[in-house]
Amino acid sequence: MREVVIADYVRTPRGKATARGGLAHLRATDLVVHLMAALPGRTGLDPTSVEDVVLGCADQVGEQGSNTARTAALLAGWGPGVSGMMVNRFCASGIDAVTGAAARIRGGDVDLAVAGGVESVSRVPIFSDGGPLFADRETIRRVGSVHMGIAADLCATLAGHTREQLDCYGLETQAKAAAAWARGAFDRCLVPLPGPDGGPGLATDEHVRPHTSRESLAALPPAFADLGANGQDAIALAANPVVDRIEHLHTVGTSPAMADAAALLVLTTADGAAQRGLRPRARLLTAATAAVDPVIMLTAGQLAVERVLVRAGLRPDDIDVFEFAEAFASLCLTFREELGAGPDRMNPNGGTMAMGHAFGATGAILIGQCLEELEASGGRYGIAAVSGAAGVGSAVLVERLTA
Repeated sequence: MREVVIADYVRTPRGKATARGGLAHLRATDLVVHLMAALPGRTGLDPTSVEDVVLGCADQVGEQGSNTARTAALLAGWGPGVSGMMVNRFCASGIDAVTGAAARIRGGDVDLAVAGGVESVSRVPIFSDGGPLFADRETIRRVGSVHMGIAADLCATLAGHTREQLDCYGLETQAKAAAAWARGAFDRCLVPLPGPDGGPGLATDEHVRPHTSRESLAALPPAFADLGANGQDAIALAANPVVDRIEHLHTVGTSPAMADAAALLVLTTADGAAQRGLRPRARLLTAATAAVDPVIMLTAGQLAVERVLVRAGLRPDDIDVFEFAEAFASLCLTFREELGAGPDRMNPNGGTMAMGHAFGATGAILIGQCLEELEASGGRYGIAAVSGAAGVGSAVLVERLTA
């Protein structure tokens, strides 16, 4: 089996997923095309040598339908010979797009691929595909599917987390994100985007709130109490009779902020990189997927991390950085408690609660951030992981390569 290396990583800023967000004037294909245009100048990559473009996306409908990966490759002028395909494992889609492309390279089917993810939530809102898991009452009843926020509050209730603990985590991730931006932690990977009509565009993650305080977080109301009262709590409690009520503790300050974004990674082998004049920056060593009860839902990402560690023969202490999608504060606290991943190793530059969660793009951003942080800190191993809807999760192990 061949080794798979990452030769480059780029991402857009993350714009707020609203009509006034900094990327709301751009379609998902526009976000990807803009990154594609930047890659050749950064690495000397010959786009016509790319065999496949693989993108994750959670709502593949409307503007995000009709195979965005292939559409973007054509619009970017990469040539008719560059194929494309899409992946959907909800919020874990970006990781699986990268690990799926890597598996094909490892097996010898492909020599050079570009993989990542995209989501324009401002233009294609969450649940736009109208799938039965969240839109059909009978499916919801039979599966026991609940909104992600209800699952998060259930997890907090089961774990015994308090509102103060959740708020403290929310404050921490905002402070780390603001500090990372202030010191230029994302300068190398970020590709700014133009504004409407070519005007001033977006060059930072729009959700970061550097003036967040403990008091401002404490003043926020619970975000999911009304959903719970309208029948969602009953579904969750029926599946978890060990608790008699759900404590609604998460707020918008301790939940992932929805965003628009795209990210791409260039994948090949060490020989393929040498032949094309590309510099390998990291290896993709192993990956795992996991699935759990769809009511609990959000614990699958941690389970995937644990499987990756077993497959690699490593312990949590061997990992220099964990980039774990902040699918609500309670899950992050549990991850930290059970894997011993303190603030210096888990999301050291902040996470999706502070900088934004662009569903299909998030996993690719986390893999790229693993790479960037390992290079900045001199660490060896990093793990990126995401939990998704319906109880799915994915994780991947990255090893930094020295020059």
